[in-house]
Amino acid sequence: CVQLKELVEENTSALHALKKADEPAPVGNYSQRKEEEEKLLLKLSQQLQKLILFLDQDFVTTDYTVDKGHQKGPQAEDENEEEEESEDEGSEEEDSEDDDEEKLLDDPNVKECVAVGNFDAQEEGDLTFVKGEVLLICDKKADGWWVAENSKGERGLVPRTYLTVHNKEEESQEEGEEHIEVVDETADGTEIKRRTDSHWSAVRAITENDTVEVLTTSGAVPAGFRPSMLFQLLEEGDEFRASYYLQPELTPSQLAFKDLVWDPEKSTIYPRPTRVSLIVTLCGCKMIPLPGAGVQVLSRHVRLCLFDGSRVLSNIHTVRATWLPKTPQTWTFSPRVMGILPSLLDGDCFVRSNSLLPDIGILFELGITYVRSLTGERGELSCGWGFLKLFTSNGMPVPSKMYELLLSGGTPYERGVEVDPSISRRAGSGVFHQFMTFRKQPVLLVKLRSPSVQSKDILNFLPETLVGSVCHIHLLMFYRQILGDALLKDRMSTQSTDLICNPVLATFPQLLDQSDLMDALRSAWADRERTLKRTEKRDQEFLKSTFVLVYHDSVFPLLQSTFLPSYKWAEEESEASRWKVIHDFLRKSQKMDSALQYLLSSENTHKAFDISELAYDFLGEVRKDNPGE
Repeated sequence: CVQLKELVEENTSALHALKKADEPAPVGNYSQRKEEEEKLLLKLSQQLQKLILFLDQDFVTTDYTVDKGHQKGPQAEDENEEEEESEDEGSEEEDSEDDDEEKLLDDPNVKECVAVGNFDAQEEGDLTFVKGEVLLICDKKADGWWVAENSKGERGLVPRTYLTVHNKEEESQEEGEEHIEVVDETADGTEIKRRTDSHWSAVRAITENDTVEVLTTSGAVPAGFRPSMLFQLLEEGDEFRASYYLQPELTPSQLAFKDLVWDPEKSTIYPRPTRVSLIVTLCGCKMIPLPGAGVQVLSRHVRLCLFDGSRVLSNIHTVRATWLPKTPQTWTFSPRVMGILPSLLDGDCFVRSNSLLPDIGILFELGITYVRSLTGERGELSCGWGFLKLFTSNGMPVPSKMYELLLSGGTPYERGVEVDPSISRRAGSGVFHQFMTFRKQPVLLVKLRSPSVQSKDILNFLPETLVGSVCHIHLLMFYRQILGDALLKDRMSTQSTDLICNPVLATFPQLLDQSDLMDALRSAWADRERTLKRTEKRDQEFLKSTFVLVYHDSVFPLLQSTFLPSYKWAEEESEASRWKVIHDFLRKSQKMDSALQYLLSSENTHKAFDISELAYDFLGEVRKDNPGE
């Protein structure tokens, strides 16, 4: 009880020193809540003091009663006794159950206990356990750290405050019922639920078996890191992938294409200018916190998309960052990808949207792909996010210039969360200290500019809503033009919904989810384009037919090759082996001036043929009209 009372007093002192700026998340009515917390700690202190006096019988019968007799007269003594009796009667019933449980927990004969929260080993010799796990107590030490054994036979020290008596009868009655969160109660019946708005490790127990919570608690990652929201959206399905937004969109009546209209004069699709048509250049990131020991970083990257504060309005595009061991907190990006450089490193991105929403902007989420050295578990963490609004309050576009975005922690739906709150807590009160603290905050450097005339002409052939790499725009334009030919010009009837035999249309969207294959197509097309004459480059029909031939001789055979390993994100070995297969194939195909010999060779094997390799089902691929766009 004395130890607990000292802990309460320490927490009270910490509470007095705590400021609103220290909170990792915004807290409403901060002063009121702080006052309520102080009252709660005061009640706990008073309750422990009463319990100390009750347990120390000698002190109760001598000094305590004598002091009361000297300080108060008989009448006041009677009144006080009546008041104390009325107060104690209400709390004795509530305390008795807790006292009985505490005494039963300390009983040497009680060996089985159940954990009321998650605990991660802080030092060597501690035993990690999760909420609800049954532990066998081998030794109940006086300091509150008991020796326990789990179901696997592992032994270690566990804190007594995380344990309660294992009641087998109650467990059998509650089996099959819905899980209810365990709460503590004070003497007056006030519930103390798990706090979500504070970082006080002394008064908060971990109640969720969450990897990020474990990493944060152990100090492996800063408190502002969260599971990557954009990565989770990408994993849920195809709705936020570029391959989905590349497909034509239907009008609300679903009887015509909204963003694919035929121009009979030029014998191609109409270009479609949009409200938002920008080139966004990722210039770099500074002061990005580093994960601690036990976490190996496999990839550093930025994911970006159109966002209005509540909804993602486009596909999610990913750009991988590079860094140097000397300056691990600084991320850089390639200003312009050319030659054999992977497009995944391309810092130049195009952004297109025809949305009329006033709050539309670009959401940037910095992330890392990591693996835990101890368990081998992989995961995605957000290292901070920034939002760049594209229009002012007057509806005017924001100017084209360099922007330095101060990154926030948490998720885009949280406000006031710092990426690393420890930086602000270490800051002094002086102006110089505040300035230096500001310079230590993580930032993202982004440059906005309008596309060139040539780039704008190409971009206008693309879907109205799309975010992607600038080095891919000419490839995407060919796909859209071929798509327009197949759906609007060559289809026998606008009422026909038959499958269209076209390998390019059937398989090209798969490349957008495999950046190394897009690089192979980009490289093959660049090699062929260098051999074209000036008059051939001006002939759009000739260029489209040449593009189809290049596609058939480069990436189309690779999609069905058994030698190409499956695409895995942020796996260095897989990426290296894939690129070796791609490079060898392109070299042989270029040497033979065709992929036909490769396809007919008995040395090469391919996956079993499927009609989806050739057949394009536009009814299954088209998008319906989105009112938010």
